[in-house]
Amino acid sequence: MRQGHLQLYGTIFIVAIIALLMAVGLVALYGMSVSDASFFPFFFRQGLFVSIGIGVMLLMRRGDYNVFLTYATPIYGVILVLLILVLAFGDVVRGTVGWISIGSIHIQPVEIVKIFMIIFLAGFITTKRALLGEMMTIITSFILTSIVIGLILLQPDTGSALVVLAIWLGMIVLSGLQKRYILSFLFIGTILLMIAWTILAPYQRARITNFLHPENDPQNTGYNVIQSIIAVGNGGLTGQGIGVGTQSHLNFLPEKHTDFIFASLTESLGFVGATFILGLFFMLFVLLYTVGRLAHNAFGYFLIVGITILLFVHMLVNIGMNIGLMPVTGIPLPFISYGGSALLSMSFAIGLVLSVYRLQKSIREEHVRDSY
Repeated sequence: MRQGHLQLYGTIFIVAIIALLMAVGLVALYGMSVSDASFFPFFFRQGLFVSIGIGVMLLMRRGDYNVFLTYATPIYGVILVLLILVLAFGDVVRGTVGWISIGSIHIQPVEIVKIFMIIFLAGFITTKRALLGEMMTIITSFILTSIVIGLILLQPDTGSALVVLAIWLGMIVLSGLQKRYILSFLFIGTILLMIAWTILAPYQRARITNFLHPENDPQNTGYNVIQSIIAVGNGGLTGQGIGVGTQSHLNFLPEKHTDFIFASLTESLGFVGATFILGLFFMLFVLLYTVGRLAHNAFGYFLIVGITILLFVHMLVNIGMNIGLMPVTGIPLPFISYGGSALLSMSFAIGLVLSVYRLQKSIREEHVRDSY
């Protein structure tokens, strides 16, 4: 994409892609509501979340993302408070303490934590690298990130912990890390995975060990993956139609509005629909890459890097577990899966992207005016 086109259409393109992804999620929920009236509340709630999410994006666009650089360190404190609160007062859902209820409102703090970690790490790398040096910045940021990962694993939420680890590793590597450090981190990462394995709950270990061979336990740990693969295969080229798919709409497919919404959509819309969804994500990542490359300061660049990694890992893991290539970890599909915490947090993140774009655009326009 040429820079001139980005300057003129960048915001419109990004918002349009996000709106289309949100619309796809609403279509899926509407189809579920057609065959099961109990899903109508999910459809209406998600519609409300979408409206608020678009508002959050546009509101954040008007702000200055550099303000968060000043508050990067306090934000880390907020992260720790959120994770401690959810461990102390959170609701247990399917063996995981991941939700805090305030009346009828249910909040999943870990989704907020992911965005806050991106802001914190972007600020930390930007401000501390010159003061501490490359190696000490890496070590210190790793220790601080490990504390957060440890608190997330205590919930336990393995998927979100791995997402935070991926965000840290990606931001560090793309900060210009030397190759010898990369090899060291691969070794350290292997050790951490071994440690994480020892503290996982038995059902989480079963999910991981059985995802390659779900037929070994078709009525228990392998059930979700088997039904998801069948749903994807049922879609064929053009799908069975909205509200028609047998696996999704006869309730063989579990968590069809959250973890396995991609399988539900593929059964309804087929290969064509799945390709459309992947195409939207591809265009979004191209735009994020372009905006990041043009960011006028390091903090903006690292924000874009972290947000891109967050969205990419979520997309990769969710679609991977829907087609049997990844363990089932409960990672939502960005902007499509039902859930207010994830959708609003990611909308906030996209708002930061739009703020980076707007400010770098303004600075370039000022340079052009000054050149005359």
